Amino acid sequence: MPSVSAAFRSRLNDTFTNGATERPEWIDALEQGSDAGFFGPGSATWAVHGGNHTVLAGVRALLVQALHPGALAGVADHSRYREDPFGRLAGTIRWIYTVSHGDTAQATHASQWVRKLHERVVGEYVDGHGVTRPYAANDPDLARWVHLAFTDAFLRSAQVWGSDIPGGADAYVREWATAGRLMGVEDAPESETELREQMNGYLDRGELRADARTHDVVRFIKDPPLARLLRPGYRAVFDGAVATLDPRHRSMLRLRTPAIGPVELPVRRTAGLVLDGIGAVLGNQPGTERAALARIERLERERRAAGAPA
Repeated sequence: MPSVSAAFRSRLNDTFTNGATERPEWIDALEQGSDAGFFGPGSATWAVHGGNHTVLAGVRALLVQALHPGALAGVADHSRYREDPFGRLAGTIRWIYTVSHGDTAQATHASQWVRKLHERVVGEYVDGHGVTRPYAANDPDLARWVHLAFTDAFLRSAQVWGSDIPGGADAYVREWATAGRLMGVEDAPESETELREQMNGYLDRGELRADARTHDVVRFIKDPPLARLLRPGYRAVFDGAVATLDPRHRSMLRLRTPAIGPVELPVRRTAGLVLDGIGAVLGNQPGTERAALARIERLERERRAAGAPA
């Protein structure tokens, strides 16, 4: 059994770090810095981003993001997601956790770095009304859809599989709006109600669509080139992500919750068991959170040594 656990751990680490054999240096760098960051211990963001349900949330976010033809065009035209899917995953993970657990300067710099990369992501796409339009990854409306899909995915996954969120859903949406603003989102929602209203707006205005390219991307997300050992667990995670989608999004993506006849299978429970297994192997506290705590403890020691008031 230890050998199976070690193999599982190795395959998971390869997937999340793009084959890195040691802990990435950027995580160690989070121990440096001059403040607690935008969020900090006890925040809704740390709670939502601190569990293994984030693995499932990432899958769900990609599915929803693919419904906006402009966002999809940027990925399809400029991303090497087929040739290097785990490199893209590692880059996304780095941004999420630097913003979540880094100090404010690190979070800001990471977002500026991503936006700089996005400057070359331009082109044309056919919108939900059949009109050809230009797109740019840094366009505030496209950035907003990506932010909404991310926020909704992580919030919903935390509500189903995570622990209590300090301050509730509204606190998380309000806090994570900071990340949206760092990425150029001009009107990021600050409550769960605003989140739902903004997401529904894209449907109501007919801005979302699913065409052959959308379904091709969905097939790739459903069956990525994972190590054989990880595939059964990933399928359970994928099915769990699908089960929590807005039914309208699920229908557009031509996805169904697995069922036997009219009886749906317990995919949420199965996904939860897989997520628990990931936690048992990798631990339930992100390394970035441990690095942030070390930074905050150092800053507190320095404050006390300097005789600064609490």
